Amino acid sequence: MQYRPLGQSGIEASVVALGTWAIGGWMWGGTEEQDALEAIETALDEGVNLIDTAPAYGLGRAEELVGKAVAGRRDRVIIATKCGLVWHVDQGEYFFDEYDKKVHKYLGPESIRYEIEQSLRRLKTDYIDLYQTHWQDASTPIEETMAALLDLKCEGKIAAIGVSNATVDQIEEYRRLGAVDCDQEQYNMLDRHIEETLLPYCHEHAIAMLAYSPLAKGLLTGKMGPDHEFRGDDHRQSLAMFSRESRGKVAEMLKAIKPIAADRKLTVSQAVLAWTLAQPGLTHVLVGARNHEQARENAEAGGVVLTQSELAQIDKAIATYAAGIPVS
Repeated sequence: MQYRPLGQSGIEASVVALGTWAIGGWMWGGTEEQDALEAIETALDEGVNLIDTAPAYGLGRAEELVGKAVAGRRDRVIIATKCGLVWHVDQGEYFFDEYDKKVHKYLGPESIRYEIEQSLRRLKTDYIDLYQTHWQDASTPIEETMAALLDLKCEGKIAAIGVSNATVDQIEEYRRLGAVDCDQEQYNMLDRHIEETLLPYCHEHAIAMLAYSPLAKGLLTGKMGPDHEFRGDDHRQSLAMFSRESRGKVAEMLKAIKPIAADRKLTVSQAVLAWTLAQPGLTHVLVGARNHEQARENAEAGGVVLTQSELAQIDKAIATYAAGIPVS
């Protein structure tokens, strides 16, 4: 496993982190608690030390599972969670319904105070290593949000501050008020929109870039061909990116990448993650796992460094097949 700094926080985190949206269950066809706990424990055993979660992942369910899994080894785990998606108040901007709750984007200081205490309780800890604004809230001035975060940092309740789903201008405003160590954005072979903006900006200012959905919600694993069937409330069945046509194009792209993976004794997923980690300015990937086999496979990608020749071959495959595939 390779480890890289989370900005200038002094925290060294595994380049492959465990993302926990899926184990929260909501929009992923449910979750099995024992499988989720084994996935977290296996990831930690395989060298992953960064776990990314959020209250909105199952209305607290993912945080509870993380807290349960890391009991007894908290000092060896970097916990990243978030604030700003709330269902305890109706303030801010309505975003979506989760189960029977209306979730809003809201980053008011009093709400952040409430959220941190709820997260600490669910995670069974007295501090958060990395606390991130999940989505940005147009109704609250950034200076008010950042003041609350800096207060929590002074109190020792959080060690580092990060943002997610932000613009360069928004990060500039946060940084005018205090240190920002991380930005978390969607990035993968199919969705590379941050390459001209956020990636170079974060690289220039020593801000870690955490890529969520590096496997495009499973599409880039090679396990979802045109005939794959989705179950239950799995949100992917309604996404254009997962149409039969798109899955066919992705299958052709991954077919061109398979020989490279085979030569290195890698799975397609591992080759995709290694390519992602090689992109300039991209420091960490957040990868979900529903069971211990997936967790182990993902973690092993953290030790892979592709050659320039291999990267060039993968770039060619992307250029040949990825054009026109929807990114959502």
